[in-house]
Amino acid sequence: MIRRFLWLAGLTVLVGCAADKDLDEPFEPIGEFRLGHNIVVADNAKFVPPSRRASEEEWETAMKKAIDRRFSRFQGDQLYHIAISVEGYSIAVPGVPIVLSPKSVMIIGATVWDDAAGGKINQKPKQITVLERLSGETVVGSGLTQSKAEQIENLANNAARLVEKWMRSNPEWFVRKEGAQSAATASSKSWRPPES
Repeated sequence: MIRRFLWLAGLTVLVGCAADKDLDEPFEPIGEFRLGHNIVVADNAKFVPPSRRASEEEWETAMKKAIDRRFSRFQGDQLYHIAISVEGYSIAVPGVPIVLSPKSVMIIGATVWDDAAGGKINQKPKQITVLERLSGETVVGSGLTQSKAEQIENLANNAARLVEKWMRSNPEWFVRKEGAQSAATASSKSWRPPES
């Protein structure tokens, strides 16, 4: 039994490491996508106990960093804006290893905006449930092994990865558009999402 558990724990570590490597590996473009604005709001995030509390600023800072790190790699010729709303979260608290090892989770809403068209591509935000990545530290519960900041970073990075996966499942959004201004010459500095 113990040998089996150690094997599973080792496998989990490998899975966790592999998940972190994708940003350093060669990647396929997402059509003509290039990141314009990176907008994150967390003012209405619902806190679901039992959980560590996190501020609006902590969520917004972590999510902006994760989105920027993942999507700044893409150098397509058309600008798109990503808007994320953090809708709810539960950050794992210390529990009893193996018997009770709570996992961290967050729910986000994601919207992609087409700069050239000046509007949303998906009219209704895509709701994504984000779980913490499995690793040697989270297998026994991240509440025991990670600080709150590490847990938030873990969730934010996984959220950005899932947003990319969702965008890749809609390649028609990012095809070259006739007459669209090049991202190299477009100015989106004054762009702001209209009030919904």
